[in-house]
Amino acid sequence: MNKLLRLAIASGFAAAVAAPALAAPETFNIDNSHTFPRFEYNHFGYSTQQSRFNKTTGTITLDRAAKTGSVDVTIDAKSVDTGFALFNEHIQGEDYFHTEKYPTITFKSTGVKFAGDKLASVAGNLTIKGVTKPVTLDVTSFHCMPHPMLKKLGCGANATTMIKRSEFGAGANAPYVSDEVKLVIAVEAVQQ
Repeated sequence: MNKLLRLAIASGFAAAVAAPALAAPETFNIDNSHTFPRFEYNHFGYSTQQSRFNKTTGTITLDRAAKTGSVDVTIDAKSVDTGFALFNEHIQGEDYFHTEKYPTITFKSTGVKFAGDKLASVAGNLTIKGVTKPVTLDVTSFHCMPHPMLKKLGCGANATTMIKRSEFGAGANAPYVSDEVKLVIAVEAVQQ
């Protein structure tokens, strides 16, 4: 094998080994105008009701090469939007979110899992009404690319999980209004 070929192979191998070490975590700010955590529940067996929160802040840090990251999210519980102003007030009461005492809902990750290059799940601690429980968000879609308007890297994802609201001190009217609640999160974030 000639020296030039050996040098090319050695350089390629060194670059492949060093590439993950050179990758750096990227931090993204949550885009409040495109991030809407929703919750769905069965209402007396008649229908599945869907409501959302209109104000969400936080950061997402990803090292896609190392397949690591973290998520830190704060939801303004007073921004709950059921589509009906009177019910918005009702659901902020003591039986449900008790927003006067607990104005925010938080999620802080404890680990992320990738499937190939795609984020697959995020495990973490969800806190509602001062009660913290472990949950795992299953990521159903994940995509990063240069944001066409902001000219920065952007990432977006959709994720779901199921919780029991009674475990967070918000179980009023169960089982007529289902105790099991599906959380559906659409999130977009832009690199800092």
